[in-house]
Amino acid sequence: METVLKNNSSRQREAMAIPESSLSMSSSGSGDHDIICVGFGPAAVAIAIAMQDRGIQRRVLFLERQSEFGWHTGMLLPGSKMQISFLKDLATPRNPRSHFTFLNYLHQKDRLVHFTNLSTHTPFREEFNDYMKWCASHFSNCVQYGQEVVSVTAAETRPGWPAEYFKVVARDLQSGELKELSAKHVIVASGGECAIPQGLSKQPLPKTVIHSSQYMSVVSKLLEEKNASYRFAVVGAGQSAVEIAEDMQSRYPNSKVNIIAKASALKPSDDSPFVNEIFDPSSVDSFYALNRSARREVLLENKATNYGVVRLPLLESVYEKLYRQKFLDPNPRNWPLRLVTSREVVGLNQLPSPAANPQVELQLKNVQTGDLENAGEKFDLVVLATGYKRNPFTSMLKPMEGIVESPANGEQYLVGRDYRLQFSQGKVKRDAGIWLQGCCENSHGLSDSLLSILAVRSGELLDSILASSKRSEDYARL
Repeated sequence: METVLKNNSSRQREAMAIPESSLSMSSSGSGDHDIICVGFGPAAVAIAIAMQDRGIQRRVLFLERQSEFGWHTGMLLPGSKMQISFLKDLATPRNPRSHFTFLNYLHQKDRLVHFTNLSTHTPFREEFNDYMKWCASHFSNCVQYGQEVVSVTAAETRPGWPAEYFKVVARDLQSGELKELSAKHVIVASGGECAIPQGLSKQPLPKTVIHSSQYMSVVSKLLEEKNASYRFAVVGAGQSAVEIAEDMQSRYPNSKVNIIAKASALKPSDDSPFVNEIFDPSSVDSFYALNRSARREVLLENKATNYGVVRLPLLESVYEKLYRQKFLDPNPRNWPLRLVTSREVVGLNQLPSPAANPQVELQLKNVQTGDLENAGEKFDLVVLATGYKRNPFTSMLKPMEGIVESPANGEQYLVGRDYRLQFSQGKVKRDAGIWLQGCCENSHGLSDSLLSILAVRSGELLDSILASSKRSEDYARL
């Protein structure tokens, strides 16, 4: 019995201890690395955690464009909550005993008991962001912030021979200096790029037209008068658009807000348990096995789980507000909140103004009739809640277009089930490779860009990298 007690005590001490990172990088941050990861958002942090949990010792470098870790900081609205369970954190689905679970974070912060009293599975977004920052802080020894990766190229040691490693060129965003790094394994986890409506994407936007990802960072700086009669436009029909409209009305009680949606109506999200199974890690296998046509059908069928939809309680709250406005005043132009549907933003006019922040007019197209029209209002701020594009990695990998395997189904790149980019035969050695994260929805399913799958996926990716390294070690022993 004494031995058992000692073992249990040891386990308790181990669980409470803050682990030191087993990852390292060269002292100068340059030269050879085993792994270079482009980006240090949630997906990359989950990968670092998976390495740490297994005690893997590698020379690893994470290159992050932002100046510090942050997860959708522009959308950390006061009181806004997560839309998934805290159990789908960066570690629990893969290893519930990890130091890096959300529950252990609460324990370390002395809030675990208080959190349980909330009787909720969905923490505040601000708290979940703090949890991920806490996780990221454990790996500060192998992260460089303010670094933009410009290109990744395969490096030939001998002409005509398969490439043995990759050259990664990064720009320091503060100094502008370029540096060249190298690694056998490169992970691209650079996140999404703001999607701008096509009608606005070919012109410089005034500072009073912003993407939703910037909202919390700039709104109070741009518009300082809390009681002013500001006029706002929010472009989009999803959760972010409606949440921003609600925040605007709360932040500026005398303001008027237009929600401009291409859709004919705001639609509810489907988060029922059976439908939610498409976000289970096991669903990736079945989705990947489908042909291109079947994949498209599945994505379209389940679009209501994630794109252009609003949680039902919030949707009903908005409808109630609109109804009450109509009851109190039949003239829509007097309403604090308006919903303008079936309209696409195709242009804007920046109005001359002596004020520091220019007003804008929006040019709209009726998507049902094709008619062009003016929104008829001057807006002090326009927020584009129009989502993200998941292909910023393409320019980064452009130098390797000639050696990347092109699938017959028309996709730009062929990606394996293990998220490994497929190269043409004989172009890259098997113990070197590139892995893509968060940009494989077409091949791996709707969960690819979401938090739900990060913990399990990071373990799968790590297995693939280790397997390629083992093949090299086995070959060297022959």
